[in-house]
Amino acid sequence: QLQLAESGGGLVQAGGSLRLSCTASGRTFSLRNMVWFRQAPGKEREFVAGIRHSGQGTLYADSVKGRFTISRDNAKNTLWLQMNTLKPDDTAVYYCAGDRSTMGLNTNPNAMDYWGKGTLVTVSS
Repeated sequence: QLQLAESGGGLVQAGGSLRLSCTASGRTFSLRNMVWFRQAPGKEREFVAGIRHSGQGTLYADSVKGRFTISRDNAKNTLWLQMNTLKPDDTAVYYCAGDRSTMGLNTNPNAMDYWGKGTLVTVSS
């Protein structure tokens, strides 16, 4: 079992930064590839960034590449998403998720078997 809890969301002006955290409870965090997704109002949940269980190997959506950075500390059971140069289009609820596969990084939300409840990020123009 893996329980996930996101934090760090809030209201920020365009061009600003936020750092999201995802704290995990359970002993399998270090064994799992972890992924950030987001869901804007009226839109489907979309992949944002993923990181291998070891921390070696990351993947980003084109829309956030160069602006967002995913990282993790397995000793602290924590996943982060550093978001810089935020845009109004980044407004969404952000979720962390645990991938059921230990192979390559998945971008499909149906491949995840653990989810947090999400944290809202609002970027004003």
